[in-house]
Order: sequence, then C-alpha cells, then structure tokens
Amino acid sequence: MTATFDSRVYAVVALIPYGRLATYGQVADWIGAYGCARQVGWALRRLTLPSTIPWQRVVNAQGRISMSLSREGSDWMQRELLISEGIPVDDEGRLPLRRFLWEPQSELLEQALSRCDRSEAKARLDQAAQIID
Repeated sequence: MTATFDSRVYAVVALIPYGRLATYGQVADWIGAYGCARQVGWALRRLTLPSTIPWQRVVNAQGRISMSLSREGSDWMQRELLISEGIPVDDEGRLPLRRFLWEPQSELLEQALSRCDRSEAKARLDQAAQIID
C-alpha cells in the first residue's frame, strides 16, 4: 500500500529545514510525481492553518511566493514566516531562491516516504478493522 498524494507531500515538506526553501516541482519529483507541481500546491493549500508542516518553505520555480487574492492572506503569512526565518522577501514575493534552496539526501527522502507508507497502511488496516467490528 502506498500513502496518499497529500500525505507524501506533507512527509517530504516536513523535512525542509528552517531557513531553507524548496519548489513545488522539487517536492513533486521527490515523491515520484514528476510534473505535478500544481498538485503539490493544492495539497499544501488543503492544510489547516496553523500547521506543523512548514508549508511556507515551498515556493514556485521562479523564486516567488504566489501572491493572489484567492490565497485569502496566506501569501502574506508565508512572506512574514519566511522573513522570520531569515529569508528576505520583497513586497512582490520575490526571494533569493538559489541562495536558500535545499537539496535533501536521497536516503532521507526514502526514509520519510517509507514511514509515510507504513503509517498510511496501518491507518487503512485500523479503519478496516473498525468496519468489520
């Protein structure tokens, strides 16, 4: 059994260290969903805020926060959170991506995704057991 798309996104985003960044496309690649950057963004948008998942550390490939009225203020929240981590962000959401870009070790990603898969499988088995009872 493999974990859901969202749980896999959250597992790898949780690895991004304080003061570092990743792109939506990187996260998609890390979970084996090449070309699904937009879906990564939607998965992060489904998080309930505040969240322990450091969603603010994921930006677009141009090194920008996606500033939009549809984000209902989370774009400005993201900006402030990144600034508090020491990452400079201008008023239009631009930041020095290359300077703060994070590249994880493949073993770290594999461990996180493996734990995620096991956790998801256990949750499904527990759910099935409740249905049977």
